[in-house]
Amino acid sequence: MSVVISRNFATAFCQNFLGNAPIWYKLLIVLFLISNPIMFSIDPFIAGWMLILEFIFTLAMSLTCYPLQPGGLLALEAVAIGMTTPDHVFHEINQNIEVILLLMFMVAGIHFVRDLLLFVFSKVIIGIRSKVLCSLIFCASGAFLSAFLDALTVLAVFIAICVGFYRIYHKVISQSDTNSPDDAEVYEPSRADLNKFRAYLRSILMHAAVGTALGGVCTIVGEPQNLIIGARAGWRFGEFFLRMMPVSIPCLIFGLAACFVVEKFKLFGYGTDMPDSVRQILKKTVDENNEKLKDGDIAKLVVQSLCCLWLIVGLAWHLAAVGIIGLTVIILATSFCGVISENKIGKAFTESLPFCALLCVFFSIIGVIADQKLFAPIIDWVFSFQDSSVRTGMLFAANGILSMVSDNVFVGSLYVNETFTAFTQGMIDRDHFDMLAIAINAGTNLPSVATPNGQAAFLFLLTSGLSPLIRLSYTRMMWMALPYTIILCIISFITVIWFVPDATEWMYEHQWLIHHAPLSK
Repeated sequence: MSVVISRNFATAFCQNFLGNAPIWYKLLIVLFLISNPIMFSIDPFIAGWMLILEFIFTLAMSLTCYPLQPGGLLALEAVAIGMTTPDHVFHEINQNIEVILLLMFMVAGIHFVRDLLLFVFSKVIIGIRSKVLCSLIFCASGAFLSAFLDALTVLAVFIAICVGFYRIYHKVISQSDTNSPDDAEVYEPSRADLNKFRAYLRSILMHAAVGTALGGVCTIVGEPQNLIIGARAGWRFGEFFLRMMPVSIPCLIFGLAACFVVEKFKLFGYGTDMPDSVRQILKKTVDENNEKLKDGDIAKLVVQSLCCLWLIVGLAWHLAAVGIIGLTVIILATSFCGVISENKIGKAFTESLPFCALLCVFFSIIGVIADQKLFAPIIDWVFSFQDSSVRTGMLFAANGILSMVSDNVFVGSLYVNETFTAFTQGMIDRDHFDMLAIAINAGTNLPSVATPNGQAAFLFLLTSGLSPLIRLSYTRMMWMALPYTIILCIISFITVIWFVPDATEWMYEHQWLIHHAPLSK
């Protein structure tokens, strides 16, 4: 009897482990957990790279199992066997507290202005029938907004818009309002149009996501690593924009051109138009909702408009940390729109808090990278080149490759600190340091669109509740980002090596820029 009970308990324990994930996935995670300590005792460097690849695998399988659990187990084990320390994990989290606050409060803040966003963007999505034009608008909007706002905030806005439209359509064609990824409750005649609508939403979201990278590289406030690089180089807003302009403007032009081409010729999963039946349902629903607007609803839209205006002003002028501004949006929007129930407020945080936990796990992996010096050979290799143009190109390439597999904020801060150390030690002069800083900024911002690992905004999109609804997996994101990756890597590399030096020299001659003083001996 006891043997039967023991077997039943063991079976139940195995079934509970990682829930409904496939058996092969559970066994593979167990294999990772067994092999990592063994490899760490043999060669810590190889074990560290194994851990990175395993964590990337959990991200790639995010639609099978949310990465927090398997990735968290790998991170816990890494700390337990000494690949990093709890203090270093806390240090990495503390270093990125602004990103965590942004996720906690800014994403929730966007939730409370979603009615306004739907009201505005419904005019764009429903009113503009040309998919190419709509895609260009989303890409350009993402670029413009992320030049002044945080990319994750901008992408959270677009996610909220797409979730709203998906819910409207799904509610009409299904037997329930659960928004389940399973199509079992969707009426059979509507399933083909639903899949086309999913493809439509996937494409405009990916255009917007890439747009945030195109705009984020332009200014010192576009991405967190831009602030770090600008601070090390002593560049203010205007100088940062001018120094990056020889890279950012050509990349923006070619990025928009790539958007046009993939949509026009239906490449890489793009080009799917919104079905007429979907457009009619959305238009009918939106028109009905607009006709039902009462004075109270209009007042809420006005309040949300003012909150969005405050959001843009506060972020553009850096009046407070991004997360704190998001908290003010929550307070203002809920206070003046009458949202005072804890349950209604709590729903706004259900999207962001799981990702906050996942991001903390990600910072644990960053701690392993730092403690095991996994990038050190690459850094040493880059600085072994004596020719300045070759060194600049190799630094760009190294930043680009590492930003595809690791957090671009970590990679950018690591390389700019190493480059600044080389400058202070007299290994390079000030003008060459400025060239290298441009290469680091371009390398961490643009090639990182290749995978969701490089940018928190892309990772947030992948792990959002919208991704399973529109069938946006890790591999599909990589496939849809591929044309942008190829174009942006080629154009940014060419401009960094051949265009930036001449353009910078021209700006020196015309006094748009001034030479920074070298370090005093």
